[in-house]
Amino acid sequence: MITTIISLFILLFSITIHEAAHGWAAYRLGDPTAMAAGRVTLNPIAHIDPFGTIILPLLLALFRAPVFGWAKPVPVNPNFLKNPRKDGFWISLAGPAANIAAAVVSLLLILMLKIISPVTNAALLDFLTSRGSLSSGLQPLQGLVIILFYMVLINTYLVVFNLIPIYPLDGSGVLEGLLPDHLADRYARLQPYGFIIVLILISVGFLDLIIRPLQLLILGIIFY
Repeated sequence: MITTIISLFILLFSITIHEAAHGWAAYRLGDPTAMAAGRVTLNPIAHIDPFGTIILPLLLALFRAPVFGWAKPVPVNPNFLKNPRKDGFWISLAGPAANIAAAVVSLLLILMLKIISPVTNAALLDFLTSRGSLSSGLQPLQGLVIILFYMVLINTYLVVFNLIPIYPLDGSGVLEGLLPDHLADRYARLQPYGFIIVLILISVGFLDLIIRPLQLLILGIIFY
């Protein structure tokens, strides 16, 4: 239950900065649509999607699967963009970039706290090996390390998930911005089937093939 609560709160924060970054990038590139809709904000309520933000992450957490999800897509009007496909690349990339930044900063803070208070590593290891049970006498810094650890994991999951090049995920906008015009037009024809493909990939455990090695890498960096 503790792990579930921590994961859901961190996910809510992480998708909030993700979507706000999309809106901010669009605004900087000349599209005020997201700004006018109140989506360039760190208020999570503005970004909540009932299924992607609440139901799916809760089910994943309850079944001890990697927690990830999505928010309501940020509205973008290509008519305001000077070069819709090129600008769309940067707008799509902005969300995952925000999650990469959050994961890197959180990881660096863990390593810094590890130097300041070496027992924080032991507390994190104890928490992980006891399947999310908090030991008695947990100190504030030790609790902070646990939160930061899940910040690293969940933001990493979001980066991997969102960069899958399938519509409506951000990876589709990134790939479309890199493709020549004739290939981008063909690729865009897959949009009606994108959500079904994403659900199939989730159901067959495709993401685990990518996420598990990243988990081991993160654990190796922290406990080295």
